[in-house]
Amino acid sequence: MGLGAYFRLARAGWVLAREGALAIVDRRELPGGLRMLVGIGRLVERPAVKRTGTVERLTTALNRLGPTYVKFGQSLATRPDIVGAAAAAEFAVLQDKMAPFDTALVPGLLAEALGGRAEELTELSAPIAAASIAQVHRAMLADPAGRRRQVAVKILRPGIRQRFRDDLESYYAGARLAERAIPALRRLRPIDVVRTLERSARIELDLRLEAAAISEMAENISADTGFIIPSVSWDHTTDTVLTTTWMEGIPIRDLAALDAAGLDRKQLARKLMQAFLRHAIRDGYFHADLHQGNLFADPASGDIIAVDFGIMGRISRRERRFLADILYGFITRDYKLIARRHFEIGYVPPSQSVDDFAAAIRAIGEPLQGRKATDISMARVLGQLFQTTEMFEMQTRPELVLLQKSMVLVEGVCRALDPDLDIWTVSEPVVGDWVRREAGPLGRLEDMRDHLAAAAEAVARLPAVVAKAEAALDAYEADRRAPRRRADRVALWAGVVLLAAAVLILLWRQWG
Repeated sequence: MGLGAYFRLARAGWVLAREGALAIVDRRELPGGLRMLVGIGRLVERPAVKRTGTVERLTTALNRLGPTYVKFGQSLATRPDIVGAAAAAEFAVLQDKMAPFDTALVPGLLAEALGGRAEELTELSAPIAAASIAQVHRAMLADPAGRRRQVAVKILRPGIRQRFRDDLESYYAGARLAERAIPALRRLRPIDVVRTLERSARIELDLRLEAAAISEMAENISADTGFIIPSVSWDHTTDTVLTTTWMEGIPIRDLAALDAAGLDRKQLARKLMQAFLRHAIRDGYFHADLHQGNLFADPASGDIIAVDFGIMGRISRRERRFLADILYGFITRDYKLIARRHFEIGYVPPSQSVDDFAAAIRAIGEPLQGRKATDISMARVLGQLFQTTEMFEMQTRPELVLLQKSMVLVEGVCRALDPDLDIWTVSEPVVGDWVRREAGPLGRLEDMRDHLAAAAEAVARLPAVVAKAEAALDAYEADRRAPRRRADRVALWAGVVLLAAAVLILLWRQWG
């Protein structure tokens, strides 16, 4: 770890403290050492920042530090288990709107990435959107037949990869310092937080992977209705440039425009919630950044349009079944089912009590009974559940926290579209169908298929395992025999020496 990483870390700490970003931290909940450091940090706050709101201060600080820190703030918004619910909420409202890079650089960047095909992209607009990693332009693309169509061209910021590498090095330095200086923070696994950000950044910094995500989701939803995504122009896509069809629609956040177009906002909310749950539970692959800036409505069909697939979530079939059973358990008040699933999947250690855990879940679920569905937040229920699991030594599950964060976003958008939306009634067809399917013959057959596949894989590995076992046994036997041979040689030489000594003594006595 070079000294430069620590200098960058110190500069970041100074900027954050100077801009008043430490004001979001509740010092009462911190360990003693960290509480003192935050207190010292707040001494250098500029007086002017005290007159602004917390979110504005945080945004100012992160934007001053650059795109890497903006992305880090967004990443922390997905980890309320690490930074706390209040701080996560502050990070969640951080706007991913940054100053665009110089438009004069765009032709050269396209030529470098696409070669001669860059000339096929014409009428490039000014930046439509500028985010922490890339910016988007509208352009016209002519196909071989001469037909022209509008496309969206996403271009990676120049030098952003090196910037990420440098800043990530300082993040790791800070995480290691935090674990050494404040042992209480080790439970929150700060190094793992940075590692998660690094994985996410590596994916987002290669636009071919975003193109692959669009392609995979398109296959998953090919038979669905109500949810539309763009298609990729692979001939005009590289690791630094992504070209997709231009999606024309009304921004979901513009409620007045939706009403003026005669769109049914209640139906839009229903379509969005059910599509998200279908992708997560049925496919195990979902758009993990469905905020209002990435969602539009098709004025012709009333369908949901989604863009920006840089952040995707993936959960296994085992975790999908877990999620569905959790939601279904709350819908049907089957708290024992929820508890059993936590133990079966290994999230809660077997040393804990299933009955005690079920009672803790009941304490979450029962207050919901008798209340209007519009007063109940599914995302908040899951958040309370994850907090409760800490009492039972459940380890943090990053994939489930990302899912919860995504659900918070989707639920918020749906509530904005339809304040009277009954989240649980809307969810039941998707969740209930999955649970019933998994409990039925088809689900059992798929279980059997998965078990057989695992068994076949294990059998295929057997020859290699046996060979390694034989080699290990041979080595063990050789090591076990080797000392005995050495002992035998030592005993033999000792015997020869003693015999020689005895002969010499006898000769000396005989001739002495």
